[in-house]
Amino acid sequence: MSATSDSSPWVLGTRGSDLARTQAGGVADDLVAAGAGPFELRIVRTEGDVRTESLASLGGAGVFAGALRAALGAGTVDVVVHSLKDLPTAPAPGLRIAAVPVRADARDALCAREGRTLDTLPRGARVGTGSPRRAAQLRAARPDLDVVDIRGNVPTRLARTENDLDAVVLALAGLARIGLAGRATDVLDPVAMLPAPGQGALAIETRVEVPEPLGRALAALDHLPTLIEVTAERQLLASLEAGCAAPVGALATLEGETLRLEAVAAAIDGSRVLRSSGTTSVDLTGRRDDVLASARELGHELGTELIGQGAGELARATP
Repeated sequence: MSATSDSSPWVLGTRGSDLARTQAGGVADDLVAAGAGPFELRIVRTEGDVRTESLASLGGAGVFAGALRAALGAGTVDVVVHSLKDLPTAPAPGLRIAAVPVRADARDALCAREGRTLDTLPRGARVGTGSPRRAAQLRAARPDLDVVDIRGNVPTRLARTENDLDAVVLALAGLARIGLAGRATDVLDPVAMLPAPGQGALAIETRVEVPEPLGRALAALDHLPTLIEVTAERQLLASLEAGCAAPVGALATLEGETLRLEAVAAAIDGSRVLRSSGTTSVDLTGRRDDVLASARELGHELGTELIGQGAGELARATP
């Protein structure tokens, strides 16, 4: 279904969690403000929503994005909103990322009982996460912790700190988007605990051909500095041939025309942590494709360096 008049809404596909619906609703509001609309939200159940196994055992890549992309390709929705960290690096035929809005805070947050921080958690504390990347870095930083694999939406995970867990680690951006940033007791150092590639950013995906005025509205939401940063991070992931649930972290920061990328690949048990970092200059007055090519080159360079250190097997490992 596509909007053909002011009275026919565009259909925006989203997962059904509170966080996903909040993110999608915010994007719909922004697109309306930019001249497109109206929109109706359509809930799409994904493999990651239906199955209860760990993300690592499901393979990670695409478990949240596949059904949304299928609905988009079939024409049952016009636009989908992804958490960019959940989106595979390989493009889907006939689809394109039409906009990457301004990124929210990319850091991870510890939500613990009694206001504890990562440093003040007692020995043997049970810390929950569904992310192999977080688990690996937690075990490297605090080998004495009992890191527990968990699934569920944000409120479900937080509730476990009142029952069987001492703490959980979640994305600060997700907490903030549903009004729960106050539950964070420790915002983790983004270099010591590198976030997932693309964390904190959203990706708005459409079919390749987008009618107006939707195309103009999408272009208005696209934020080039964020796109440059996440392009470098996602190229690193692609160069390691790793999925979005791999124990790989990356964070790019653009300051002026200097792009810096920090990267890590770690063993699930925390026994090996490989790091790399680098910078490149980007000409923000130049052609967009050239700027993004510079970002991809930096990501590939660091990925190649990590592979030389033995990161390939770590990146593809599962618990």
